Amino acid sequence: MELQSIKNRFGIIGNAPALNHALNVAVQVANTDLSVLINGESGVGKEVFSQIIHALSGRKHNPFIAVNCGAIPEGTIDSELFGHEKGSFTGALDSRKGYFETVNGGTIFLDEIGEMPLGTQARLLRVLESGEFIRVGSSKVQKTDVRVIAATNKELLEFTQNGKFREDLYYRLNTVPIRVPALRDRKDDIIYLFRKFVVDFAERYKTTPVQLDEDAKNSLISYSWPGNVRELKNIAEQLSVLSQEKLINGHEFSKFLPDQTKSRLPVLAAGHGNAWSNNAEFSSERDILYKLFFDMKKDVTELKKMFVEILQNPSIAPSAAQYANESLMRDYPSVNELQNPMKQPAIIPSIPQQNNGQPVLLAHDDIHHHEEVEESLNIMDKEKELIIKALKKHRGKRKDASLDLGISERTLYRKLKEYDIEE
Repeated sequence: MELQSIKNRFGIIGNAPALNHALNVAVQVANTDLSVLINGESGVGKEVFSQIIHALSGRKHNPFIAVNCGAIPEGTIDSELFGHEKGSFTGALDSRKGYFETVNGGTIFLDEIGEMPLGTQARLLRVLESGEFIRVGSSKVQKTDVRVIAATNKELLEFTQNGKFREDLYYRLNTVPIRVPALRDRKDDIIYLFRKFVVDFAERYKTTPVQLDEDAKNSLISYSWPGNVRELKNIAEQLSVLSQEKLINGHEFSKFLPDQTKSRLPVLAAGHGNAWSNNAEFSSERDILYKLFFDMKKDVTELKKMFVEILQNPSIAPSAAQYANESLMRDYPSVNELQNPMKQPAIIPSIPQQNNGQPVLLAHDDIHHHEEVEESLNIMDKEKELIIKALKKHRGKRKDASLDLGISERTLYRKLKEYDIEE
């Protein structure tokens, strides 16, 4: 079948080389039973490729089902995929067939496969290798003949290195990889996609299709489109419904684009000649915390050395204290500003002194004990500590705690299990 006829059949617009290559691979692998792993950012249309593979395969007259692994709670995903027996868990009032049983002979598309729990991954691997599965609460082995197509917007190979995804399952799914290009890598296709969308929405809402002038077209092409085709379609619909003019200029078009200049990360003060100013960009909030803990550990070590020197030579105490105070103010201005807008100076603990003004010398054992105290800088420990604090703050309400932490409630639930945190 010609590539253009496939595009027409499935509503695919564009002629980018990367897109054509992905389509060619999908066509070539369709009439086999090989597992396929579709990679691509959110919104690029990965499900369409799974439909193409199924429609051109020998299973095209059998069932096809798309399952979003990230949308099914961890406690019920095994039941959804493999079924369960009556009374196998609370609420299991009747026996139920899972997708691998009902779609026997057809195709299952597992979207967001990276969100699948490790236990379910082991069950899926058995299905792929032997075609066998067991319902939840049963001991009877059943057979199924299902083709699996998986998709992800994550780098699963990195997940395998972090223990979040089974390496054997990754290589079993990745028999034939297909990478769907992002919209920003298909700049020549953006205008044609936008035109198709606005015409469709004009027919739906009984209006005249909007058009773009040259400035608006330049903005359309130069925008990065992090939401890919899905975001482009949303913008086209907004313009079709909300725009007062049918010829959109660049200024009017920019009002419908989100402001990409804003960052969700804290702004760190620059220009102070310290370590922070040399690291203006961090990939995540975790990197910022790790950098902060690392610098704090380094400075605490310096303070320990200075304290020992003061004990050995009491005459340098005043100048050393002044130097330490200035050093802290220089190295952590942004942290002070975030915590205290009044920029109160850092306070150095005073050294115990006798009546004559001389520092009190501590016993050697006390010094040795002081030097051995090390604060844990393990990121997992800090993450666990933050989760516990958030739960205490919101009195055990997982939904509010997950919003405060900036993660999904499902991810929080998984972290509670992973760190064995009691609510």
